[in-house]
Amino acid sequence: MPKNILEPNNWVDRYSDYLYNYTIVRVNDHEVAQDLISETFFAGLKSKDNFKGEASERTWLIAILKRKIIDHYRKKNSKKGKAEIRMTYNDDDAEGDWLEERVSDPFDKTAEDVMENSELGMAIFDCLDTLNEKQARIFKMKTIDNFDTEAICNEFNITPSNLWVIIHRARTAMANCLESNWL
Repeated sequence: MPKNILEPNNWVDRYSDYLYNYTIVRVNDHEVAQDLISETFFAGLKSKDNFKGEASERTWLIAILKRKIIDHYRKKNSKKGKAEIRMTYNDDDAEGDWLEERVSDPFDKTAEDVMENSELGMAIFDCLDTLNEKQARIFKMKTIDNFDTEAICNEFNITPSNLWVIIHRARTAMANCLESNWL
C-alpha cells in the first residue's frame, strides 16, 4: 500500500482555506488565525522528516494546527497571571461548580438581544448588496454556505489564490460597510 507523501509547495493552495475555517471558529480572530496557520506550515516544514505517511497531509497538518491552537491558549492564559479558579461547593441542598453556574446562558436572550441580532442580520445583507455580483456570490458560497474551495474555484474558473483575494476583499468591504452603517 503506497504511503502518503508531503508536497509542501501545494499546502497553501490545497489547505489554507480548510485550516483557516477550522481555526477561525476556535480563536475568533482573523490575524491570530492567519498567524497560527503560518506557524503550522512552518512547523510542518521543520518536521517533515518525521512524517511517516500513515495519515494524509491534511490530517497531519490539522494535528500540528491543533497543538498550535492549544499553545496559543496556554500562552494567552499564562499572561493573565493565573489560571481560572474553580470553586466547588457542597451545602445541604446542592453541590456544583461555582464558576460554571455563573457563566451567562447563551439561550437566555432578551428582546433587545433578539432585536440587535435581527438588525445585524439586515445590515449584513444590505452590505452584501454593496459588493459586486461575483464577489457577493463567492463570499456567500464560502462564508455562509460553507462551499468547498475546489467547488467554488471550478464554478468560477479561478485559482484558490484568486479566491482568497476575492474573499479577503469582500471581508474588508463588509467590515467597512458594517462599521459605517451598523456600529
